Amino acid sequence: MMRRLLKPFWVLLAVIFLIEAWLWDHLEPIVERIVARIPLRAFKQWLSDRVDTLSPAMTLIVFAVPVIPLFPLKLVGLWLLAHEYWVSAIVVIVLGKFVGVGVTAFIFDVTRTKLLQMGWFEKIYQFILMLRAKAAAMVEPVKRRIREMMRGDGDGWSARMLRLIQRFRKSVHQAR
Repeated sequence: MMRRLLKPFWVLLAVIFLIEAWLWDHLEPIVERIVARIPLRAFKQWLSDRVDTLSPAMTLIVFAVPVIPLFPLKLVGLWLLAHEYWVSAIVVIVLGKFVGVGVTAFIFDVTRTKLLQMGWFEKIYQFILMLRAKAAAMVEPVKRRIREMMRGDGDGWSARMLRLIQRFRKSVHQAR
């Protein structure tokens, strides 16, 4: 019973996790394009050369430090929310999210090899990859059901209703 009650909660968490993963996957190429246009490619090479000389533990610091300056941006977003500046708050929070994921993806790309040399970090990394696969598997039936509903396939009332609406639209357009 309890497991059944928690299923929507787990699906919601899986969706949030997949949104984060999607942002990561799609912001990394955008950051790469920005790096190609601004002289960040030279910075990336410089950073990569420096990381090569560091121990894995020191590389973890290089990975963690760049997100610290973004923390005040999140606080500004919370302050804006608290003072009911809804649109500004959403813009600041979303901007902070995009910049944070983009910077983290950029730095992780440079530091990944060294970070994965630490056993505990590799275990966490593999665990996150496993969670991502589980989340995708958990959300897949929901996505399939939504696609079926949007196409009008399936047997549920929503699919039948959608087919009925589509037939009505066709009849209206044919009458013209």
